Amino acid sequence: MNKQQLISKIKNLEGLTNEEKAKLIELLKTEKKYGLVWEDKPEAVEERLKSGLPVLQEVKERAIASPAPGAPNHTLIEGDNLEALTALNYTHAGKIDVIYIDPPYNTGNKDFVYNDSFVDREDAYRHSKWLSFMNKRLRIAKGLLKGNGVFFISIGSDEIAQLILLCNEIFGEQNQIAVISRIQKKGNGKGTHFSPAVDYVLAYANNKQSVNRFFAPNTADFPIMEKDGERAGEFYECSKSLYQSSLDSRPNQRYYIECPDHSFIIPPGNIFPTEIKDASFVKPQSNDDKCWRWSWDSYLRQKHLLVFKKVKKSSLVDENGKPSKWNVYTKRYQKDAEEKGKVPPNYIEDCINSLGTSRLGELALDFPFSKPCELLKRLIRFSNYKSKNIIILDFFAGSGTSLDATMQLNNEDGGKRQCILVTNNENGICENVTYERNKRVINGYTTPEGEKIPGLGNNTLRYYKTLLLPRERTISNMRRLMRLATDMLCIRNDVYTSSPLAGRNLNNSIANYFDNGRRRMLVVYREEAIPFIVKLLQKLPPAGNKIMTYVFSPNAYAFDEDFGDVADMVELCALPAAIYNAYRHVLPTQKAVYDNTPENNETKAEE
Repeated sequence: MNKQQLISKIKNLEGLTNEEKAKLIELLKTEKKYGLVWEDKPEAVEERLKSGLPVLQEVKERAIASPAPGAPNHTLIEGDNLEALTALNYTHAGKIDVIYIDPPYNTGNKDFVYNDSFVDREDAYRHSKWLSFMNKRLRIAKGLLKGNGVFFISIGSDEIAQLILLCNEIFGEQNQIAVISRIQKKGNGKGTHFSPAVDYVLAYANNKQSVNRFFAPNTADFPIMEKDGERAGEFYECSKSLYQSSLDSRPNQRYYIECPDHSFIIPPGNIFPTEIKDASFVKPQSNDDKCWRWSWDSYLRQKHLLVFKKVKKSSLVDENGKPSKWNVYTKRYQKDAEEKGKVPPNYIEDCINSLGTSRLGELALDFPFSKPCELLKRLIRFSNYKSKNIIILDFFAGSGTSLDATMQLNNEDGGKRQCILVTNNENGICENVTYERNKRVINGYTTPEGEKIPGLGNNTLRYYKTLLLPRERTISNMRRLMRLATDMLCIRNDVYTSSPLAGRNLNNSIANYFDNGRRRMLVVYREEAIPFIVKLLQKLPPAGNKIMTYVFSPNAYAFDEDFGDVADMVELCALPAAIYNAYRHVLPTQKAVYDNTPENNETKAEE
């Protein structure tokens, strides 16, 4: 029986209302023809979000602030990642360059907790619970990615088939970049048919067409540092000779090269240039007249890349036709080699899990599972080899490998990458492992063997907790949301330093001004103070960038007219309306509930 016949039967069923018939027909019409189907399982955190709005509140005593100017600000969020992702949907929508997550593999071996209970292999809804859990988080996280952002997900064999179908549905199959196989450990011979030794990394993009070609960093050894000139400080190697005897003769590749002692060299042959001077060339008569790898004009353009080495025996000849005492080689810079690197293969064989275990052992931390920093550094370099100023998010942070790897990369190449970590504090993991690990990396630590390791002090780390506020849009609730959202505004604008405004210290119950020399932000909690704030703003000297100004308003009006005299100085935003609007697409729908007080009833609304 086809779908149309079923629809006709439903229309003629007795005992059903027209509304019930319409609902059945709607379900039948929207039934998937192809794809992944599962039974949605509600989570306890979803119930909390039906009545609560998440904000991020800083634990200021755990901040590790670098004195270095321009040090990247990293963020660690303690809380359920569904709550944290909702908050990040306001602070970072469309701003994230790379997301990497290492979610539960759902092996049935106590690695996946759903509503405070472990999901085992015998659970009839094992896969449905995992898919419900992942679907909610991936959909919100997708909105955080830039248009050319890349999403990496580590996963095992238990859920890889389901996860590929889920990601194809969320990102679009056309935006799948790769399914990467990773050797996670050496085969131990255990298992019924094969010894498990691999897991996988799925790579997806918001828009694959906008993602640059991936490059594999060149792993050749570049042992020599350039000391002079424009490329001073760069590393190079010079193992390749400019002369290779296997080359056929070319009309413009036989010429003299002047050596450091002012002698001249040329590949062997029967015919020589008439003039004995640098770059004097002659056309070969046969293949017996050997040539350089470079053409004559390439030599003139790139002769600064030559390296001369004295040798006891050379196949080159000098201007007198005798064996030369010089060989000549070409420099190859590491940076150039990486620019011309190959596209990486879809397997990774040298980032095994034992490297992660060793790293935690070096940091004197006890944690059973940790991805190696080498894997994260590899993926970031593959996808963003040109950019050193990106934002990386990991909302299954675990032991905090992603931040450790990010800081290592910054230390290696002078980058300013920022990393955001999200993890719960189950068994104290956020406080005692994630935070403690990266605190040691920043401040320095002593290994169990007694070796003192200096810290990567050019990094700032800030610690936040998720906090739920009432969703009811009463004046008192909105004012509280405005005040407690200030930490989120600092994250959103990457400015954390509270400062006087025009020399005046502001009452923090009325307004707060932030200025780090690069960005400025003003938060006005009491709208009646706007005239006073405007007078202070008029005293500020001219500056190139506008002051991002958030003003409390019971609606979406940001008091534009009141700021009219300083309109060219400020960029206005009404709060908390902007937060409600950002959350509207990701929170479970829920009608607001109101009390009977006159103040609270004056702003009734429906979410």
